[in-house]
Amino acid sequence: MAYAKGLTDLGNGLWAWMQPDGGWGFSNAGLITGGGEAALVDTLFDEALTDEMLRAMEASCGVRRDAIDTVVNTHANGDHTHGNALLTNAEIVASEASAREMEAFPPEMLAQLKAAGGAGALGEAGRYFAEIFAPFDFAGVRHKPPTRTFSGHASLDVGSHRVQLLEVGPAHTAGDVIVHVPDASAVFTGDILFIEGTPIVWAGPVSNWIAACDLIEAMNPAHIVPGHGPLTDLSGVREVADYLRFVEAEAVSRFTVGMGPEEAALDIGLGRYAGWKDAERIAVNVDTVWREWSGSTDAPDALALFGRMAKLFYDRR
Repeated sequence: MAYAKGLTDLGNGLWAWMQPDGGWGFSNAGLITGGGEAALVDTLFDEALTDEMLRAMEASCGVRRDAIDTVVNTHANGDHTHGNALLTNAEIVASEASAREMEAFPPEMLAQLKAAGGAGALGEAGRYFAEIFAPFDFAGVRHKPPTRTFSGHASLDVGSHRVQLLEVGPAHTAGDVIVHVPDASAVFTGDILFIEGTPIVWAGPVSNWIAACDLIEAMNPAHIVPGHGPLTDLSGVREVADYLRFVEAEAVSRFTVGMGPEEAALDIGLGRYAGWKDAERIAVNVDTVWREWSGSTDAPDALALFGRMAKLFYDRR
């Protein structure tokens, strides 16, 4: 589905900031306003992109960045957090698990990996990393961590809006949060939803992610803003859950006959999901299922997984 970059008015003082094409790093964000107050749902992958968004919000919505009281980071990934420093007056809210994960993967680390990959280091994984993140300037990012954390659920008031923050992770990452505005019938899902793009299960378990999709469906919202891709409806939520069920079933069937995760990722035919953006993420998703089913408590080897994704990506291209 084609969709435009920029602000989409959701009504009731809510807006979505959309970034086509929704692939690696091109995430969405949201703005909630009411009674002279404003909250931002997520920032973007670098400060230049975030500055562009904030300028557009001031021009179109009349909301200055210094008037934004709260930023909610839906999870730890940099494409939802790296613009935090531009919101100098805002409280930064995230789950406790996300705050820990942000400290473990600072923007300096991404800048170093991108530079190393661009220089030919780190092999095919480095080449892939540098290529997919070429549009973004990690070197210019100033890290601003959360100033308020929570576990489970929290809420905040933005004018007359009562905003619910619901922790549904670990799923995509260690501490995913969805942002529900019941009186506006709207939900900002963070990366629980990738629409027309392939979800990537860094943390898991997959069952938690499917449960998060079920929770969104039970809310029956009129407006669903995904972390990546165009605005969606309940059919899009079900598509994501169906993909996750498909991956788990295909991975487990190979696990039970002794196939390794790298071999399994190459062996699985993606069928109707093959045309989704970033289909090579199947390598990470299979590995996460493998770690769960084997009882492993080891953290994922990110560099190895980027190497597996690179192989799939370059082989298919």
